[in-house]
Amino acid sequence: MSDHTLPGSPPVPLILRRSGRARRITLRISRLDGRVTLTLPRGVAEHEALDFARSKEDWIRDHLDERPEACTVAPGGTLPVEGRLRRIAAGPGRRVRLDDDSIGVPAGACGPRLQAWLKELARDRLTAASDRYAVALGRKYARITLRDTRSRWGSCTSDGRLMFSWRLIMAPPRVLNYVAAHEVAHLREMNHSPAFWALVERIHGPYAEPRAWLRREGETLHRYRF
Repeated sequence: MSDHTLPGSPPVPLILRRSGRARRITLRISRLDGRVTLTLPRGVAEHEALDFARSKEDWIRDHLDERPEACTVAPGGTLPVEGRLRRIAAGPGRRVRLDDDSIGVPAGACGPRLQAWLKELARDRLTAASDRYAVALGRKYARITLRDTRSRWGSCTSDGRLMFSWRLIMAPPRVLNYVAAHEVAHLREMNHSPAFWALVERIHGPYAEPRAWLRREGETLHRYRF
């Protein structure tokens, strides 16, 4: 793996990596951190990959411009909780307090305190939703784990362990509920067959809208830095 730069204003860092499985030069832009990675087949010269990147410069810059800017969580800023944007404010006491339009955070270590509080709230909401859908399905899950995953919002293992991204608590409740129903449905159908989607609809109801929201808006939940 090597680092290069696409000249311009501003210059764009490029990461070049080789893969024995690659059959052609491919270009990927991370939706999370904007890293531009070129994957080269073995035997292809680096200058060919750089020429390829230069030929795609307009496309690269357009995609980078469309990425949501990173937002550091701090008093005076805003943060979505259950789909509603709240103003972050320093508050009295030692506990995080949630109001209709604001979040009161004790002074000091705002980011870590809010992150811990969001994880606790996410566990509560995801456990309640998973319990509800598991009862509707007639299956039991083994346990729930929360992570800050980049590639998926949830997963289900063959032995019934559910994993969810805690950032779902920032999405509207209907989106969190859909992801919970999706993963619980895998307790019976470990695939994405028509039977699986019929099962999701049976225990959750229509799911097209929250699924579309997640595809359209989901990456914005990763812009918040704690």
